[in-house]
Amino acid sequence: MEQKPKITGGDVLVKALLEENVKYMFGIIGGQFLNMFDAIYQWGREKGIDTVMFRHEQGAAHAADAWARLTNKPGVCFGTVGPGATDLVPGVGAAWSDNIPVIAIVPQVNSKYDDTFTLQGNLDQMALFKPITKYQRSIRDLSKIPDAVHKVFRAATGGRPGPALLEIYEDAFLEEIEEENIEILPKEMYRPFGMPAIDRELIKESLKLLKSAERPLILSGGGVARSEGWNELKEFVEYLQIPVITTVMGIGTLSNASNCLIDSTIQGFGKEVSYQADVVLALGCKFSFTMGHGDEPFFKNSQKLIQVDIDPDIIGRAKPITLGIIGDCKLYLQQMLEEAKKAERVEKREWLESLQDLRAKYKEKFFKKILKDKTPIIPERLVYETMQFMDEDAILVIDGGDIACYTVEQINFHKPRPPLSTLSSICMGHLGTSIPYAIGAKLAKPDKQVITIVGDGSFLFNVQDLETAVRLGLKNIIFVIANNSSWGMIKSCQNKYKSKHFIDVDLPDFNFAKCAEGFGCYGEVVTNANDLKSALEQAKASNKPAILDVKSAQTMSDGTKLMASMGIL
Repeated sequence: MEQKPKITGGDVLVKALLEENVKYMFGIIGGQFLNMFDAIYQWGREKGIDTVMFRHEQGAAHAADAWARLTNKPGVCFGTVGPGATDLVPGVGAAWSDNIPVIAIVPQVNSKYDDTFTLQGNLDQMALFKPITKYQRSIRDLSKIPDAVHKVFRAATGGRPGPALLEIYEDAFLEEIEEENIEILPKEMYRPFGMPAIDRELIKESLKLLKSAERPLILSGGGVARSEGWNELKEFVEYLQIPVITTVMGIGTLSNASNCLIDSTIQGFGKEVSYQADVVLALGCKFSFTMGHGDEPFFKNSQKLIQVDIDPDIIGRAKPITLGIIGDCKLYLQQMLEEAKKAERVEKREWLESLQDLRAKYKEKFFKKILKDKTPIIPERLVYETMQFMDEDAILVIDGGDIACYTVEQINFHKPRPPLSTLSSICMGHLGTSIPYAIGAKLAKPDKQVITIVGDGSFLFNVQDLETAVRLGLKNIIFVIANNSSWGMIKSCQNKYKSKHFIDVDLPDFNFAKCAEGFGCYGEVVTNANDLKSALEQAKASNKPAILDVKSAQTMSDGTKLMASMGIL
């Protein structure tokens, strides 16, 4: 009797990932992964899955995070047992903090070496990842691989999304089985894709509260982005003429092409609006520090709050609610619009128009302040020139402390930001995402321009992966570095609050352009604000990953002042 060909655990894992339409796995190769890599080499690439090798696993996890943010599909990263797994932690932690569905896959040493102090062994990887993942699964048998893949994807994408961990012992990778004895279910058979309708009485009560308000305000958060509810949001708010502030995670869910968008976050002008509102509708919003935790003096305690979230644990967690609704933001907005069109139309045009007038004056005053040819270049001018240059549908990556605040401050004063086009590791405040986010973004959206605004300190966290960008042949990807030779946000605080007791905040002058050229990138130093536009054009024309080292002034952003006043720096 002829023996049937067998497949390994590596083949089974790749087959299960293909069923989830995984295109890229971001990571670094390791010995226990050999059968997985062999499966990809022999037949996986033909089926549409491939690996993307990074120079550090942290960068690989960030790239998977960026992929997930832009596609609304889980990103997959991996690292070898022990040190590879520990190196994934910062990237997975940043995704966890922002509720991004990332699947981390790590091997474990062969069971026969349990508790023997073998190379890279004896690390409890399940415990290591538990605080930063929604679900952890460890398997030793090949037959368990399909079910384990099903469950980590279901956990990562279900409810409020987030990372999940899959640990596979080398035993399972090495084991062999006849292919007909393995069943891999289509994803529609093990996780839901629809959302339950919201009780109509709750919809009516929501609408009643908004209509009765003199100064209603909608906060559009990450829940609108993850549910892809931006079209429903635009139609609803424009129908009733209700002003909107987005959170950082919600940037692009309503663009400045709509007259209803007022600001992003409560930094600057948004703070005045959030405090004046009498009824607030929070959509998929956690009331993190970027929204002042929902506290005075950013919001009034007397305000009525309607909070909608897919996760009941978020509702009422930060501040008392008037009405709490568990549900998908997209479906909620659909039902709200349907209900609104059944009743008398009550527009809030007067309140909205007054805010538009104030916003226009604020913007005019703001631009007068920043359009100056100072040397070193002020950060606001750097951001202005970069955003003026960007393609309208460009992917924008924001990485850093003060420069991130400066960027968010004027993000809605330029070309409209499309949904799922702005990347920032906001809740963890994580530095070093610029290069790996940009790589993940370019692979997810190869036809889009990718622009990164980053601080000099942040840029060097994962600078080694410039080589990855060059190796992959990525083009029209530009890193604009605000180089003030310091840890600017902390130096600003030492200057303002510690009598200029500067310690450990000043960095040596560093030529990022020469560093970039060493990796095979385009590099240029910019010292004059009037040269920024031409430098950006040269960077684009280079057809290489491009780095602009912009010598910038050390100043304190309003966002830094705000966070310092809140006691969170």
